[in-house]
Amino acid sequence: MSANNAFHIAVLAGDGIGPEVMAPALEVLRKVGEKSGLGFRFTEAPAGANHYLATGKSMPDSTIKLCEEADAILLGACGLPSVRYPDNTEIAPQIELRFIFDLYAGVRPARLIPGVPSPIVGADQRGIDLVVIRESTEGLFASMGKGVVTHEDARETMVITRKTSERLFEFSFRLAERRKARGKPGALTCVDKANVFKAFAFFRGIFDEIEKKHPGVKTDRLYVDACSAMLVKRPWDFDVMVMENMFGDIVSDITASLIGGLGMAPSADIGDKYAVFQPCHGTAPDIMGQGKANPTGMILSAAMMLDWLADKHGVESAAEAGETIERAVDQVYAGGIKPMEFGGSNGTADITKAVLAAL
Repeated sequence: MSANNAFHIAVLAGDGIGPEVMAPALEVLRKVGEKSGLGFRFTEAPAGANHYLATGKSMPDSTIKLCEEADAILLGACGLPSVRYPDNTEIAPQIELRFIFDLYAGVRPARLIPGVPSPIVGADQRGIDLVVIRESTEGLFASMGKGVVTHEDARETMVITRKTSERLFEFSFRLAERRKARGKPGALTCVDKANVFKAFAFFRGIFDEIEKKHPGVKTDRLYVDACSAMLVKRPWDFDVMVMENMFGDIVSDITASLIGGLGMAPSADIGDKYAVFQPCHGTAPDIMGQGKANPTGMILSAAMMLDWLADKHGVESAAEAGETIERAVDQVYAGGIKPMEFGGSNGTADITKAVLAAL
């Protein structure tokens, strides 16, 4: 924390609906800060497709320096389908930040909030409360920008290292232990494809090694295809799941869909020193500027940031503030708020106003 006892937050609003969902999150943080005695200093910086169009870079060096100096990084959504690098890939500073700051643990919670519809029969009675932990710096994504394409074929290389896998599994076991202490199952499932690929057999072997250090955590191992099938039948059977980057990219979208959609889903990319917090959804240029964007995922990402800051700096009031935001969101949805993505009539302004009132 800075000398004036305020958390310094780097704010990268990004493209599309990114700025539209960022503004409510900052309003919520300011209000909860007033109530809990927390101080915030927000510094906005450019990143994304629009900045690339203007300058030829996804982020200026000043943005990276700000992120390095800040206590945490809040990211809206970056990239536009119509703006691409010469190799035809999209502008994605959110991925670049993971590599720059070694943010190896992608944390994707999926909790069904009362009043939010789920496509899973019985979910309203049984509940859904799980976390996908996605390795975020290697796996198939290690090949980003390095793939080889010829007229005849294209090749990408998956990389799994012992160092990153050990850190990832330690992080995952500690999270399972913390959830168990809070009354959750505290179970951890390793998701892979170890029956086909040597790299995933290596991945699972390291999981087995780290498991021995955490005897209080119940563990399981599932192939990713079987896991995906089980998720859409009995998601309440899962607690914490850990997996390779590409698998996590796909499975976390499945789990977000189980709890109402990407607009409801927060996320974090966490390393040993730095962390980025952002909603799971994209920039949604089709609804940009129409007031339809659901800010809930962004608001809940801000709550995740407070919990991380509390753990990092030993400021218990920050964790309590994060829980206050989550309770406010629960109250709002239980009270009948229905975003447009659910076929309702409530847009960005309605949801923001309701959460602020609930605080």
